[in-house]
Amino acid sequence: MTKVVYEVVEHDGGWAYRMSGAYSETFPTHSDAVQAARIAAAEQQVGGEDEEISFQDERGRWHEEYSQGGDRPEAEVVDRSAG
Repeated sequence: MTKVVYEVVEHDGGWAYRMSGAYSETFPTHSDAVQAARIAAAEQQVGGEDEEISFQDERGRWHEEYSQGGDRPEAEVVDRSAG
């Protein structure tokens, strides 16, 4: 199973959460950022319907794959400021 980690960090004069190097919006307080990260992590784990997905790769070739709606990653919130 894939695992994603949301890290709560200081960012741009406030607080944000970061996943795979991408930052969320900046929140004014640490607790706001923690709450937003927990919401994002919970939503990441919500399954959907099974679907056929079509996508084009960098060479212009089209691919089709089947995606199981219940195949969701494990999500964790890590607070880097906790001391």
